[in-house]
Amino acid sequence: MGMKKYMLQLVFTMVLLLAMEPVSAQNYTTHAVKDGETLKSISQKYRVTPYSILQANKEIKSASDVKENTILIIPLNGKAEDTKNEAKPDKPKQEELKPIRFTRHRVRRKETLFGLTQKYEITEEQLKRYNTRLYSETLDKGMVLQIPVFPEVDPNEEKELDFEIYTVQPKETRWSIAHKYGISVDSLLVLNPELDKNTNYLAAGEELKLPRPKGDSLKEQKTEVFTSYTVPPKMTLYSLGREYGIPTDSIVRLNPEIMKAGGLKEGMVVRLPKKKSQAGIVNTDNFVFYEVKPKQNIFRITQNLKITREELFRLNPALENGLKAGMVLKLPKEKAEGLEVKNALVLDKINLVDSINVENKPQLVFMLPFRLDKVNLNDTQRAEELIKNRRDLALSLGFYTGAMVALDSIKKLGVSVNVKTYDTQLDQAKVKEILFRESLTGVDAVIGPLAAGPLDEVAVQAKTKNIPVVAPIASDSKLSHSNVFFSVPRDAVLRDKMLAYMEKIHTDENVVIIADSTHQVAHDSILSKFPAAQIAKVIDNKSLHLDRFLIQLSNEKENWVFLETDQPNMVASVTSILNSANTSSVTATNNPQEKVNVRMFTTSFNGAFEHEAVSKTHLSNLKFTYPSFYKESADDTFTRAYMKKYNGLLPDRYAIRGFDVTMDVLLKLAYKKNLFETSKYIGLTEYAGNGFDYLNDWTSGYFNRACYIMEYDNLTIKEVEINDSKSNL
Repeated sequence: MGMKKYMLQLVFTMVLLLAMEPVSAQNYTTHAVKDGETLKSISQKYRVTPYSILQANKEIKSASDVKENTILIIPLNGKAEDTKNEAKPDKPKQEELKPIRFTRHRVRRKETLFGLTQKYEITEEQLKRYNTRLYSETLDKGMVLQIPVFPEVDPNEEKELDFEIYTVQPKETRWSIAHKYGISVDSLLVLNPELDKNTNYLAAGEELKLPRPKGDSLKEQKTEVFTSYTVPPKMTLYSLGREYGIPTDSIVRLNPEIMKAGGLKEGMVVRLPKKKSQAGIVNTDNFVFYEVKPKQNIFRITQNLKITREELFRLNPALENGLKAGMVLKLPKEKAEGLEVKNALVLDKINLVDSINVENKPQLVFMLPFRLDKVNLNDTQRAEELIKNRRDLALSLGFYTGAMVALDSIKKLGVSVNVKTYDTQLDQAKVKEILFRESLTGVDAVIGPLAAGPLDEVAVQAKTKNIPVVAPIASDSKLSHSNVFFSVPRDAVLRDKMLAYMEKIHTDENVVIIADSTHQVAHDSILSKFPAAQIAKVIDNKSLHLDRFLIQLSNEKENWVFLETDQPNMVASVTSILNSANTSSVTATNNPQEKVNVRMFTTSFNGAFEHEAVSKTHLSNLKFTYPSFYKESADDTFTRAYMKKYNGLLPDRYAIRGFDVTMDVLLKLAYKKNLFETSKYIGLTEYAGNGFDYLNDWTSGYFNRACYIMEYDNLTIKEVEINDSKSNL
């Protein structure tokens, strides 16, 4: 019977469709496909055929194309059939309002039921429900009644929110969209549970479920400027909605002829709301955003954000209804000067040392190549030679000794840490063996390994347990690892920092570029900032065409010479030539005003500049300036602690890095035991010689942006102050 009934319904529906006159009205609605829904289940819900849905949605070729978040146009066939054999759908029951408590009332003379309902703001039915004798008795003086007290209901609150599907535009963020719709970021995540909680990533073109703003329906739009639009070839409703920033169902309601024609057709002239001026668009090009914290007030916010109350209210009219925790406020981008900003979000200054929660007990794992398979601890001389000659061993031991000082330091602050250490032996197979044998369950962070292969292996397995991995010396990976924190900045970050600094201080200096063929990217980047720069001729990637180069130097302006190479001999040769030019007069008159004034720079500092063949005196004379992810340690507290622990031994660069990386991880875990979460709200942190400011590059991982501009001065290396934001430490 069931199959016969289904076939009869199908035939009846088809007859109705075929018999329908061309002038008869056809109604449509839209449906956002939810997880688990199919073409058949949707057709049954709206009591239409799957075929009719496919006909109304030409871009849907088959049932398999109906996927979550797809917007379908549903043809409606008027009132549903009311047959005796078909059960009517149950009307949804209105949720019964329950009292939160009761109060007592003794009836006085001349009081009435109506008067009591007005006094206590309840209905007569509610009064009788909790005083059943009133169904059969009249109200008498002396009666004691039970008065229900119901929770307060906001009269402005909509009982049923109307939602729309919003398409993310380029350069929009979670905060800008939350501000636009007047909701908190937490509410945005609740409405869109598919969004990753560990990142702030939004892709242009991504669709979000959002509450439709009041007054957004066509009936409520009192004044709207429309424009005519001729549909070009291959244009779809989705593409058109994205281009004009309006939902597809709004386009259909404005242009019912779209459905009559079976969809959007080439050459069709449709009516659309006029595009808004680009100046009014709220995105990261124009604004930064701030999320209101609990217990904050307007005065504190205006002081912290350096903005007047009047301007704050003008930019954020919703403040007229009161300040609420979770609100997203927008600020002009120029107001971000001097503030800590990450992903267009203004961060609060958080002192990590003062924010320690001693209840947090971090679980830490170190995975470093100590090469115990190579070192014979009984042969001291041989062991010392290995440490001296093997960079991986020297780096691991130096890093780990610094990390141990960090563990001592965090312990003094009252934080207990559980540590496990493994020797990776610089071997991927060994790492697999360790991971097979030892469980990472409960681990809060893994520091290491050093090499790319072992690092990839650990990252993949740690990702399954949502564990962050901190790479001690890597700046990138060939594979994408969303859970890896690369603690060394990328070359591009260092280069951009250097060029931004030089562009800021440049006036009329004569710029000359010396770059070998392996540094073409640096060459092009410098030239893009300084288009008038002269290019020096390099012979066989080894030496300068000297005569031609000397002509390029100016004796009227200061000369800025960029040297981009990783060849020690070339660095030694060029620095010698520049130093000679810098200290010799151009003419025999020895007039100081005619001397050549040269400074040397690089955007890609590497080991060639530290080679023993390169004169430190020459570098100092040239005020050699370069970008670096580390600086000379000026932290006497760390140095003293290290020397005390290791019998007077001074910490090297690796030990300083071990302390800094480990201390950064431990302090963040002591603040909140989730490194992914803290990375959203903690900006720049600085320690003995290294800084950390991680930016989430979505699926590729977290990349450190903290770096310094260093300069040789009187045979010492000092940091150049460029007025960046201060550390959160």
